[in-house]
Amino acid sequence: MRIDIITLFPEMCENVMSESIIGRARQKGAITICTHQLRKYSYDKHSRVDDNPYGGGKGMLIKVEPLEACYKDLCDIVGEKPYFIYMSPRGRVLNQEKIKSLANKKNIAILCGHYEGIDERFIEEYVDEEISIGDYVLTGGELPALVLADALSRMADGVLSENICFEEESHYNGLLEYPQYTRPTQWHNKKVPDVLLSGHHANIKSWRREQSIIKTIQNRPDLLENADLSKDELKFISEVDQTNKKC
Repeated sequence: MRIDIITLFPEMCENVMSESIIGRARQKGAITICTHQLRKYSYDKHSRVDDNPYGGGKGMLIKVEPLEACYKDLCDIVGEKPYFIYMSPRGRVLNQEKIKSLANKKNIAILCGHYEGIDERFIEEYVDEEISIGDYVLTGGELPALVLADALSRMADGVLSENICFEEESHYNGLLEYPQYTRPTQWHNKKVPDVLLSGHHANIKSWRREQSIIKTIQNRPDLLENADLSKDELKFISEVDQTNKKC
């Protein structure tokens, strides 16, 4: 997978994407992440890429000309049209299902918005999808772009040691992750659950699945509507609900 990030702050993006698991994956070639300074494509002698919006209002808009020049250059570099995403508060809110669908794409370009946004004509002409990371406003699109790039990168082959590293995490299978424990076995009079010390893998797997369901009921019951649940698990959820109502 190749991810290209178009931004006014490439150093910020490079610093984040060069650390930890993603940084090591880039070094060994499991994932390609490139950043592009939008100001390099400005027609202005001062490298400005923004201007006042027509119709008035506060703030500035990123102009269409540098965006198009950067986009066309990127297409030449990649050798094809990448799937083009604009990080925008009006986009679809990102979730794991969207990550899984995007992870199948070979080339993805992410545009970081700034100021009051970008010229709508560029969105109409070139953007394939607008994505938001939540119902709140940030100062720029770099943090959302990094969230998306990180989530996509860890799904690529060779980034994590095994698929199970992400398949058992929260949201991947529609449920929140089960509780986890490490040494010491007892701390502040709280003991690690006996089943995890038993060495019985089938029982541990069953316990973890049950705990995932319980955590989801407690913290994000809205996720259960789309989770892949068996008849026994649906019955278990009903029993938990009835117990909670009694309490």
